[in-house]
Amino acid sequence: MSRDLRAGIIRRRGGPTMRNQKLEFHKIQRLPPYVFDQVNRLKTSARAAGADIIDLGMGNPDLPTPKWVVDKLCEAVQHPRTHRYSASKGIIGLRRAQAAYYARRFNVKLDPDTQVVATLGSKEGFANMAQAITAPGDVILCPNPSYPIHTFGFLMAGGVIRSVPVEPDETFFQPLEMAVRHSVPKPLALIISYPSNPTARVATLDFYKDVIAFAKKHDLIVLSDIAYAEIYFDGPPPSVLEVPGAIDVAVEFSSMSKTFSMPGWRVGFAVGNERLIRALTRVKSYLDYGAFTPIQVAAAYALNSDGEDAARARDIYKTRRDTLVKTFADAGFDVPAPAATMFAWAKIPPDFRHLGSLEFSKLVLEKAQVAISPGIGFGEMGDEYVRLAFVENEDRIRQAARNLKRWLSPSARLPQHDRAMKGF
Repeated sequence: MSRDLRAGIIRRRGGPTMRNQKLEFHKIQRLPPYVFDQVNRLKTSARAAGADIIDLGMGNPDLPTPKWVVDKLCEAVQHPRTHRYSASKGIIGLRRAQAAYYARRFNVKLDPDTQVVATLGSKEGFANMAQAITAPGDVILCPNPSYPIHTFGFLMAGGVIRSVPVEPDETFFQPLEMAVRHSVPKPLALIISYPSNPTARVATLDFYKDVIAFAKKHDLIVLSDIAYAEIYFDGPPPSVLEVPGAIDVAVEFSSMSKTFSMPGWRVGFAVGNERLIRALTRVKSYLDYGAFTPIQVAAAYALNSDGEDAARARDIYKTRRDTLVKTFADAGFDVPAPAATMFAWAKIPPDFRHLGSLEFSKLVLEKAQVAISPGIGFGEMGDEYVRLAFVENEDRIRQAARNLKRWLSPSARLPQHDRAMKGF
């Protein structure tokens, strides 16, 4: 080892070398400050000072995991053999349960041995798929705005993101065609996510047919995120794998987090193209031993259920959605009713739009004691919007609306918000 190399990696005389003091890690440099941390810090400080903050920001389900799922976990954990290392790709019972779910829900046949892998949530699955398939400089087509891991998972893997539209309609494909034509190198993959986080848009099967035809024409991998497929209010959303031949080019990611209120359990799946699933499985085999086996046993039990608890959760989210849309409109904040997901995607009121979504979110937290997610956190095309999560009960949502109404009333609005901004 050369003297220069040693100087870069060891400490001398009890302190770091000058080289280490100036070093910026390459992958960290590619990540901007996490926007949501700024709102979360203000939320934490406000609560520490005694403020009653109504949190409509993070998509963190407040509904409990069904008791019968918890009971299954407790039963499984009593067996000492389940305390050992688990299977990185997921125990066979869990993979079979996911394959059975796809057969029931989407009429899609999957081989649980070669076309299904369990992940530590869909987020980990996306990140490790990025590590598995991305070479430095590879171009990834991703809707803007989109869930952050869809972009930053590939940026951390050395890829380059090219933004494409988010609306799943005829406006999607002309910009997509231009993106393919003008990208060097030719794009590797297209990311889609419907029902969408954050926009709550829902795709049709006809749209997916066009996506798969486009992908095959241009030799693209399709990575689909359907984490919110079971939270819908106007009919069940389809899977891209329902399209004949989609499995030739596509992998789909899903999660137990929202369907069964199991976010902390960290159970998700990637299913689809055998070659891509094999690549993801190989990467995971170097990184983890899978979720704790009793968690996987309970997750399989949940997937094999009749779906009544998921239906009850949908009803609760629908009631909350309707309450939020009505009461916020009465407060002077128009919120479109989403057709799916546990989120509403709303344009900032006109008088505040010039502030941008981050400063508006800070202001709402300070003046109305309501935490919301700034749209800029999902991409620059989201900066005129905020995301509102249905993770508080109806009484709390009504209280949030009352707080907003007091602040947004004509006598309280302008020019007070300009003076308030000087404090940031």
